[in-house]
Amino acid sequence: MAENREFKPLKELGTISLSDTTQIKFYVDEYKGYRYGSIRTFIIGESYTGPTKSGITMNAALLDGVIPALAKLPKEPDTLEDKELARFPKKAGVELVLRITIFRDTTGVDLREWVDDPTYKGWSKKGVRIPYKEVAQAVTYLKEMRQLVAKA
Repeated sequence: MAENREFKPLKELGTISLSDTTQIKFYVDEYKGYRYGSIRTFIIGESYTGPTKSGITMNAALLDGVIPALAKLPKEPDTLEDKELARFPKKAGVELVLRITIFRDTTGVDLREWVDDPTYKGWSKKGVRIPYKEVAQAVTYLKEMRQLVAKA
């Protein structure tokens, strides 16, 4: 019998629309019996509708660091340049980095993996960018996510 290695979505918590065809979804899923919080970009298109590779999964310990780091941000961004907020170890050679980023004259908060191993050092493609104006809503979803991940 094959072991189930797929992520199993348990509950969708909310969505932030980025455009008519792109949204960020916050949900809780299960993998090998462990619960994780996930934030992933989904697209709505003519040929494909569903999740993209852009996203991040977090266990309870990561959520315990990410939520207060995001919750203490001011209502309006106080920087006009990229600024690192926090780093959290995810696994050997991988950290989750929170930073404010300016991209195409818009401010957002980037949650992205930083890899430091013998074969590669730098940003991975695993991550998601939340528009700054949506950070408060994201924190609300993350707090609900944390409660559900804790029940595992």
